[in-house]
Amino acid sequence: MQKHLAESMLYDVVSDNMALMGKIYQSFEALEQTLGALKMEEPLFMTYAAKKSFADAIWKKNPNHHYKN
Repeated sequence: MQKHLAESMLYDVVSDNMALMGKIYQSFEALEQTLGALKMEEPLFMTYAAKKSFADAIWKKNPNHHYKN
């Protein structure tokens, strides 16, 4: 019983983390879109670089996870 509970809790943590990572990535996308619309090129480039770095870090931890560029 305890093993099943521990596995269930581990899944919830992984699931929660994946949801959080997805929200962070979506926030990068929204910020890029806003900065692009405002034609703020330097912050847009920095945001793009930060989003790519974040996605690369996630991909290194889970090579089966794919992200769009």
